[in-house]
Amino acid sequence: MTAPDDVCRPPAEVPASPPPPRPTAARVRDTRDLLGREIDCWVATTDPATGAPHLVPLSFDWDGSTLLLATGERSVAGRGLASGAGVRIGLGGTRDVVMVDGSVGVVPTADLDPAEADRFAQRTGFDPRETSGSYLFFRVVPSRIQAWREENELRGRDVMRDGRWLGSTD
Repeated sequence: MTAPDDVCRPPAEVPASPPPPRPTAARVRDTRDLLGREIDCWVATTDPATGAPHLVPLSFDWDGSTLLLATGERSVAGRGLASGAGVRIGLGGTRDVVMVDGSVGVVPTADLDPAEADRFAQRTGFDPRETSGSYLFFRVVPSRIQAWREENELRGRDVMRDGRWLGSTD
């Protein structure tokens, strides 16, 4: 029996030489595109009970300025997101990385605008309102975003600082 194509992929080939570094405006454009296209991310928090780092895959919706996540209220991720300690979110593969640092607001499921909850459910294929568990939504407001593809893009990897996009007109 073979695994589905999206589960078992051959390793990506490493290019003989990386393309030249993208200018900041191109990285901003690519980052916004990735945020609008992807639905899954890695969410890093700290377990409030032990102080240990915690990493979990979650689905998200990007509305153009914030990421909306949902997870169990009593889960380690849920408690970490609600702790006020902030969050780091990773997107993309190892050769097209986007890292988002931000503050987190807790949004009880009953308090989320139904249109936002519907959009989250439609985009992610998961509706926390239909679970028997106690789920919360979490709104992440990015303060810093970094994007790079290869070592030659490590310099200038910040595409957002203090909540403002760099190298773009807005």
